[in-house]
Amino acid sequence: MVYGIFRNSINHPLKVIPTKKEVVVSDVLKHSENSSEHKLRSGVLGLFDSVIMGCAGSAPAYSIAATTALLFGAVAYGGPAALLYCGFFMFGIVFAFKYLSADESTAGASYSWVRRALHPIIGYLSGWSLIVASLIFSVVATLPAGSSVLSLFSSSWANNKTLVTIFGVVFFLLMVGTVAAGVTVTVKVQIIMTCVEVGFLILFAVLAIFHTHHVTNFSWNWFSPSIFRHTGGFSGFVSGALLAAFYFWGWDVTANLNEETKSAKSNSGIGGLVGTAVVFSLYELFTVASNLVLTPDQLNNSDNAADILAVLGQVVWHGTGGKLIVVAVLLSTVATLETQLIQLTRTLFVMGRDHTMPKVFGTVHKDRKTPMAATIFVTVFTLAFFVGSQYIGSISNILTDGYNAIGLQICFYYCAAGLAVVVLYRRRLFASVTNFLFMGLWPLLGSLFMGFIFLKVIPGLNTTTKWIGLGSIGFGLVPMAYFWFVKKSTYFNMPSKEDRHAVLQELELNL
Repeated sequence: MVYGIFRNSINHPLKVIPTKKEVVVSDVLKHSENSSEHKLRSGVLGLFDSVIMGCAGSAPAYSIAATTALLFGAVAYGGPAALLYCGFFMFGIVFAFKYLSADESTAGASYSWVRRALHPIIGYLSGWSLIVASLIFSVVATLPAGSSVLSLFSSSWANNKTLVTIFGVVFFLLMVGTVAAGVTVTVKVQIIMTCVEVGFLILFAVLAIFHTHHVTNFSWNWFSPSIFRHTGGFSGFVSGALLAAFYFWGWDVTANLNEETKSAKSNSGIGGLVGTAVVFSLYELFTVASNLVLTPDQLNNSDNAADILAVLGQVVWHGTGGKLIVVAVLLSTVATLETQLIQLTRTLFVMGRDHTMPKVFGTVHKDRKTPMAATIFVTVFTLAFFVGSQYIGSISNILTDGYNAIGLQICFYYCAAGLAVVVLYRRRLFASVTNFLFMGLWPLLGSLFMGFIFLKVIPGLNTTTKWIGLGSIGFGLVPMAYFWFVKKSTYFNMPSKEDRHAVLQELELNL
């Protein structure tokens, strides 16, 4: 029965026609949206491509390498439990994106969906939160890239800020070039990198689990909520959940590729589901493996903050063979930088097209059909902040503050998306068990969980993280006010009550 419900939830895409108000908005933007200058290349990605992008977006090797030590510092051996329970609620958000995508295929994703279901202000800040999170990530993600390359030659080089900065800049520029070349080129590169990455991860997970010497015995208690009584209590769980949210983040790039995906109303949602399931399995596997073969001193050593997988690789396969895991981290870092650039530039593109950001962001390259102006802006902005951030504090502190700030952004816009699907489909929630579970209860639980973590974690964050995480969300009100009241963007026009009812009636007809 469960299989039947799950299968039914995947294979029934929804269709909807625009409301009267949205038709007005469409007429206002008719020229810009229908001209080739303002349209991405449509229908070039298939289901397999979407699954690959979902996996690559979460960047399993990168997330494990960059966050395992931080997760251990927050919850010790409770990492598997933190990932398990956060993963459960995260799947609620995955289903929310699936049904929202089935309603409207747009590269703006939550920015567009939340506006329709809740309010333009919440929708705008959802898009803004994704932009800020992706920009911060682009800054901190280059640290493991440079560190991993240098660790192949010398452990001391891997912690040299100047060298890490140089190699990080080179890697970032290579990723920008790939994304600017077009989405088909990007996906082909992603397929190769992701398959090799996952293969190496499975190899080293097996080596760790069957290693001849485990420093800690396996315990099923690692998956139990009771373990948090010994790892900081409830506050420890909240801190671990925030980091776990960062682990999973990135699968929603499949939604930002909606306008470039074949049968997007179904394929992008399935891609997100399958991709999240794959990375969830890898995360649990490697967190258990780390608990088994790494000592607390190794996991708590700040010098290992950016490359804990390199340490694990040498433990289970000493010498040159152990460095193969570093290749997986490099590929994963490259992959996740690409997917974040896609999410960031596509969101800016739709906002520019809607005239809620400078109009130039809403244009595409004549031949490549990529948002070139948005890409150039992101490149200049990210490199400036990346170079400057390297001399603010230690690598460990930069990573911790950056990931926690990103976690706040993630919780905000995931919470909004989970609530949006419940509101949009509220009249159909009790029509079937499938509707109730997958477009109602599960997304609502995911939304409440993300909102709860957002509120509870704030008091425990340092001043820097609060300023970056909360201040950046609040700063989004400035451009929003400008484009709303000065530029009079029609994005902020709320549909009338009759229009909302028309949308719900159309949804009912297509379920």
